[in-house]
Amino acid sequence: MRSLTFVIGTGRSGSTALSRILNAHPDVLSLNEFMASVGDAAFPEGKSTGEEFWESLFRPAPHFERMIRSGLPLPEFLYTRRPGRYATETTGIPALSLMVLPHLTDDPDGLLDELRAALVRWPDRTAAEHHQALFDLLCERFGRRAVVERSGYSTGWAPGLRAAFPQARFVHMFRDGPDCALSMSRHPGYRTISLLREIKARAGIDSFADLTAEHTRALPADLSPLLDDRFDPALVRDRDIPLRTFGTLWSELVTEGTRFLGQLPGGQGAALAYEDLLDDPAGELTRLAEFIGVDPLPQWLISGSATLDHSRRGSAHELAPAELDELRESCAPGTRVLQGRPGR
Repeated sequence: MRSLTFVIGTGRSGSTALSRILNAHPDVLSLNEFMASVGDAAFPEGKSTGEEFWESLFRPAPHFERMIRSGLPLPEFLYTRRPGRYATETTGIPALSLMVLPHLTDDPDGLLDELRAALVRWPDRTAAEHHQALFDLLCERFGRRAVVERSGYSTGWAPGLRAAFPQARFVHMFRDGPDCALSMSRHPGYRTISLLREIKARAGIDSFADLTAEHTRALPADLSPLLDDRFDPALVRDRDIPLRTFGTLWSELVTEGTRFLGQLPGGQGAALAYEDLLDDPAGELTRLAEFIGVDPLPQWLISGSATLDHSRRGSAHELAPAELDELRESCAPGTRVLQGRPGR
């Protein structure tokens, strides 16, 4: 069986660059934002047909489609940069096409057609079995032997992935709290996440499945439109969201990821700090390669090290002293968790 590794974390932590580095390794199938693209819909209970599994991968992600329609596409949306036959305003962009397939090939539409031709003929399987077969198919297609899935904002999926793939390995990737939180505050996706979290808090619900029309009517006029099929992007871009909101989010996510990692059996979990990767790229990439089960090829180490961008390190220090102090305070719970983790 091919090795399977999930890179989980807060996002805005250098993990997108890590996906590009892994994709350059000749033995690694790098699944960029796979879980973010297909979500829970691709993991139903019980068995499903090959056609049903295909539909869960093909069906456009409603939240991403809504952002594109509203003029707020994320930088991670690779397909919208080089559009093919699918578009949000007409067909919708298939879930796999938005970020996963363009990371693997310059012809995502062609690869999507190849996958459909194979998957619709598959027998009934559990979701985990379908996914494992998909990963195997892609490995054969690209001549790879180790699978690494990486999505931003992904710590919440870790327990479910562990249940579905008990032999999988997990890498918890994180970045300095204030730097990461500041990056979140400037990213349309994380700004949207913070506002959706505010909506749930105001409505007193844990899931949007529990949101009622009464809840929506009670929301402020600058929040309720975010639930519409199309909204004014200025509601996200221009809203004044305190930096501490993102520091608190960062703390919650690194705490969640660190606790999950601590529950794994030995050999199935590893931590990766972005700052360590910048300080010693060859050493950290060697350790990562050995963990996921591939050789740390010398040329790959050289090219991967050259890919890393050092310019954004310490970006939070550009803030005014009072802002930085407030941000550090909101990040303090997560910082303490990271400092106290095993092996620190």
